[in-house]
Amino acid sequence: MGAFLGIILHAIGGFAAGSFYIPMKFVKKWSWESAWMVLGFAAWIFAPWVMAYFTTPHLLEVLTAADGATLFYTFLFGLLWGIGGLTFGLTMRYLGVSLGMAVALGFTAAFGTLVPPIIDGTIGDKFTSNGGLLTMSGILLVLIGIGLAGYAGMMKEKELSEEEQKAAIEEFDLWKGLGVGIFSGILSASFAFGLTAGAPIAQKALEYGVAPVFQNNAVLIWILLGGITTNYIWTIYLSAKNKTFSDFTAHYKTIEGQKEQVPLKSNYLFAALGGITWYLQFFFYGMGATYLSKKYGFASWSLHMGFIILFSTMWGLYFKEWKGISSKTSVVLWTGLMTILIAIVMIGMGSYLEGLVSE
Repeated sequence: MGAFLGIILHAIGGFAAGSFYIPMKFVKKWSWESAWMVLGFAAWIFAPWVMAYFTTPHLLEVLTAADGATLFYTFLFGLLWGIGGLTFGLTMRYLGVSLGMAVALGFTAAFGTLVPPIIDGTIGDKFTSNGGLLTMSGILLVLIGIGLAGYAGMMKEKELSEEEQKAAIEEFDLWKGLGVGIFSGILSASFAFGLTAGAPIAQKALEYGVAPVFQNNAVLIWILLGGITTNYIWTIYLSAKNKTFSDFTAHYKTIEGQKEQVPLKSNYLFAALGGITWYLQFFFYGMGATYLSKKYGFASWSLHMGFIILFSTMWGLYFKEWKGISSKTSVVLWTGLMTILIAIVMIGMGSYLEGLVSE
């Protein structure tokens, strides 16, 4: 039953990932960079250290026990992922939750799932068993489903006027969003590479007595330290350029000549809530990955992406980002969602079958 428990944990992580930007909609009269800095601190410093402290015995020893090359590459992939994460937030800003997720995660799923076994030379082994074939077919199908969801977004853009688009997404910009989304999707796959590079850290955690399900929590600290480094370099630059550091303390702000009150406490609360929700995706992702068979653990990334697409699209529907679309676009959208669901079941079954063979 381990594979099915892994799917449930990935579903929880996917829900968190698909929902993290929702609290940001309630941050008012702050610049984007100010909200992103608070979110980033909660997501990449506060939450990972707290969770790792309570789940990893001898945390500091575990974090420093691995060799220098392991620590360097884990941090490096975190730096690259941080750029992807930064532009990921911009994708939501320009395309909305549903379409932005579909575009960015389509590329992330492809790179993050397939590149690791290609690099380590084991991709051919994935086609030598029934479980492997089912897993690979599921990966292909989840990418098709993500593509359909993205295509539905393109159809939506053609059907609705600019005014109708901006009614749901204030800063909607299709081509800017697509460019940022593609760039984000490719670099965001570095997170999966960071977990692979950080495997020796997870092994050290096990040697120090950590429960297997929490072995990746120490790895997350190194990856996310890299992530916050790149994010803070950029957001601090934007804050200096736009002179928005005052957001963090100002109770009033002049907007179009009018002095308006800033909901300072709620801004901190919602931005931090978004950050903690973002971190939870990795917390549950790390646990879910431990329950899938070792040989096909790389499929975890595809599962994660699939669940994020499902839940983010649901949020997009709830916030009426798809209001006014034609029945044809609706069919394409739901076909994509059902395809992703079927693919998720296939990947889980493939991992389960491989687990039976290896036992």
